[in-house]
Amino acid sequence: MHIPDELIDSLRAARHAVVLSGAGISAESGLATFRTPQTGLWERFRPEELATPGAFRRAPALVWGWYEWRRMQVMRAEPNPAHRAVVDLRTLVPELSLVTQNVDDLHERAGSQHVIHLHGRIGQPFCEACRQPHVLPAAIPDEPENGRSLEPPSCVHCGACVRPGVVWFGESLPTLEWGKAQRAASRCDVFFCVGTSSVVQPAASLVHVALGAGAVAVQVNPNPTGLESHVTYEFPAAAGVVLPEIVRRLRAVRLG
Repeated sequence: MHIPDELIDSLRAARHAVVLSGAGISAESGLATFRTPQTGLWERFRPEELATPGAFRRAPALVWGWYEWRRMQVMRAEPNPAHRAVVDLRTLVPELSLVTQNVDDLHERAGSQHVIHLHGRIGQPFCEACRQPHVLPAAIPDEPENGRSLEPPSCVHCGACVRPGVVWFGESLPTLEWGKAQRAASRCDVFFCVGTSSVVQPAASLVHVALGAGAVAVQVNPNPTGLESHVTYEFPAAAGVVLPEIVRRLRAVRLG
């Protein structure tokens, strides 16, 4: 894997780097993406039946069961070399902001802290009425089969229905997290798009915020996204190959 010297020079000089990660980085840990042709979740399921507030109102057991199935997949997955490389990169630049579109906790389990979750977290459901968080068991005795209904729990505070802790279609991003992501993109020197399709708004706009502020933009994705003509560097390969090599090169320069 060839890493241009100019990119390493940019990272050496950078005061602040941002990594925006998408489903592709977790796909390397065995989790399904959403938009990959033939294999993505939205190729096999209808978003309006599983990932909207209306879907949850119509069929709460179906939606809760599907998200519990996905949560079990996340619990069985392990961080991969790309997740760990982001942790290492944090030690090699003065400041690193990690923004993710993923609802899993693989970045945290790899060792990243203060992760900005734009689309919520599958392991942190909350009451749809009083919005209080709901604590889930570490595991459930019988993993729900794909598509099996499972009644959602009731809130211990008000008795209303507990919902998955993710941002659904038609909902706004969490204001605090979105504000952090925008500020990070507007003041970074290097911006990485890693494993994201770059089509889901408003998250996809962050790279353009960074470019508008003069940042170097890097795309790491084995699949084309449409960003190729905009970014400074493009690596059409797995994040678990590219990011560790960037870290290796940068560390060697720092130590040399």
